[in-house]
Amino acid sequence: MSKVLIVEDEEAIAEIEKDYLKLSGFEVTVKSDGESGLESAMGEDYDICILDVMLPGVDGFEICRQVREKKNIPIIMVSAKKEDIDKIRGLGVGADDYMTKPFSPSELVARVKAHLARYERLVSSSKENNDVIEIRGIKIDKTARRVFVNGEEKVFTTKEFDLLTFLAEHPNHVYTKDELFKEIWDMDSIGDIATVTVHIKKIREKIEFDTSKPQYIETIWGVGYRFKV
Repeated sequence: MSKVLIVEDEEAIAEIEKDYLKLSGFEVTVKSDGESGLESAMGEDYDICILDVMLPGVDGFEICRQVREKKNIPIIMVSAKKEDIDKIRGLGVGADDYMTKPFSPSELVARVKAHLARYERLVSSSKENNDVIEIRGIKIDKTARRVFVNGEEKVFTTKEFDLLTFLAEHPNHVYTKDELFKEIWDMDSIGDIATVTVHIKKIREKIEFDTSKPQYIETIWGVGYRFKV
């Protein structure tokens, strides 16, 4: 049974999320403030975390940042704010997904299942022989899920790694943001294509010598992105 941690200070919302997830077969723990949420996330083994942004004490961004430094589990950020800057900040500190309140509890369950299914597939693939992609100084070890740029290892979040690997496996093919979101996040974008933009930016910061003149991931204006070889 997969274990879910919810850090949410609005009791009514937390209870609804908990009930829907439990009905779907998940083991759920709820924390109502940032300090206890961070302690639980760092000290116990969960399969996925759902973090509200605005929390008493430590906010969701800081919890996400600290968890991502130590663990590679999926993280979903939740906020009542609709501004893109919050979404960009959340994804920037390592979140895999971002949902804006109000949302359907069934949508939350669907996203949790999608992230866990992908994560399970990635973990199971580690039992196979190492599969490596090497392109102009970039080495992507798909089995170990490690990336080296000119011999130096770079740390990638789950979705950053998935996105980089997908593009590198399909060089010179131009993909729209909608296509990339559906491929990597296993769902339709529903207006969330900013997620792809943020992840491309973070990947470039790790693999490009000059992010203003990308040598690997090109922007095809008005269309999308491609990995150039």
